[in-house]
Amino acid sequence: MSVVSNATPLIYLAKIGRMNLLKKVFGEVFIPEEVKVEVVDKGKQLGERDAYIVEKAIRDGWLKVLNVKVLEIPIKLEPGEIAVLSLAKRQGLREVLVDEISARTAARLMGLAPRGTIFVLLKALEVREISLNEFLDALSELVRHGFRLKEEVYLEAVRKAREISKETY
Repeated sequence: MSVVSNATPLIYLAKIGRMNLLKKVFGEVFIPEEVKVEVVDKGKQLGERDAYIVEKAIRDGWLKVLNVKVLEIPIKLEPGEIAVLSLAKRQGLREVLVDEISARTAARLMGLAPRGTIFVLLKALEVREISLNEFLDALSELVRHGFRLKEEVYLEAVRKAREISKETY
């Protein structure tokens, strides 16, 4: 099951040392050139450690960078977000990893299923790549690294993780 990812999930999963979960959950992850420039090229200029982690995933071959002719998007978005949604549509993929509310709304309007960083962690828990404690640690690490999460979303993620843990263990 392949997915197209925006910058935020890549950056934050790399920051918390969980980039490998993308590969374990989805196998193949696509990013548009715009996202690679934002995360790797600009990140390296800023000396961000996560930029090198993402670059390694590209070199390893499971994170694939593609050029895409952008589509008309129903909402004003950043260039990377437009490219992500366009790439998903053009590749015939339904799921996109986007955390920003406007991009999630646009994805739904385009018939795509928006998923986010928390979804990746929940899926990893579901397929037993991480334990409940590792999930909770990862969630705390995300917040510590500046990942913005509304309290109700945080609580819902914890509730869902506990539910998944009961089912799978």
